[in-house]
Amino acid sequence: MAICDLVWVKVKICGITTLEDAEAAVEAGAWAIGINRWPGSPRYIDGGMARAIAMAMKRRVEVAGIFVNPTLDEVSFAAESEGLTMVQLHGDEGPAFCAEVRRRTAASIIKAFRVRTGADVKAAWAFRTNYHLFDAYNPELRGGTGEHFDWALVRSRRRGLPTLLAGGITPQNVAEAVEAALPWGIDVASGVEISPGRKDHYAIAQLIERAEAADPRHQRDLARAAEREAKALADSRLDERPPDRDEIEWRERRAAAVEAAAPASAEPTAPTAETR
Repeated sequence: MAICDLVWVKVKICGITTLEDAEAAVEAGAWAIGINRWPGSPRYIDGGMARAIAMAMKRRVEVAGIFVNPTLDEVSFAAESEGLTMVQLHGDEGPAFCAEVRRRTAASIIKAFRVRTGADVKAAWAFRTNYHLFDAYNPELRGGTGEHFDWALVRSRRRGLPTLLAGGITPQNVAEAVEAALPWGIDVASGVEISPGRKDHYAIAQLIERAEAADPRHQRDLARAAEREAKALADSRLDERPPDRDEIEWRERRAAAVEAAAPASAEPTAPTAETR
């Protein structure tokens, strides 16, 4: 396996509002992008722009639509008409609602939870969605607040569904966030913005690079890959080296022994009267 094929912490860039920002996220190595379909968000875009972005990014990256307390008909129509591959539910949706969205849309479901204490993290176990996203609690806003919570609360989730960490993550603190929580992935919106809905392309690339570098799984896999490459190089050099004197003498003795052990060829005999 080549080093470039190794995969570590995933990054989702949320609050995408333009094709240019979507392209920058994909080029930087984002696993997913998020487009906000909740009218209460400063990063809200309409269905037409959502579809344009999703179609342009098709098969290049996961495209998640973010909804807050939608009806089943609303989210189903949006997922189908806009080409969403993921649905992120950031409101008070229950487990049964999440399961029905999954059944109707066939999209992967991200259920978001606003965290104040460890009890909020534990409550997520009732939701059998594809991903759990943990964000900072804010009584008025649903994500994109720039606030963060105690990331270590998420670290205790050693098993179960993939965990996405959100809330106040920036290029400056992403290493701390990854080391504290060891999440499957991180979700960032305001942390890579110039203003709400307008992304800083350099900050996106910087954040993704630093997130991967901070992941201890990254360091482990890099070390293993380096060991494999070093061994392969040593083996290739061993095959190419000329034989030394001891090896030459050993090969000569072996050839002589094989020759001595071979049966002697029979001498030709004079023809007899019968053969004539």
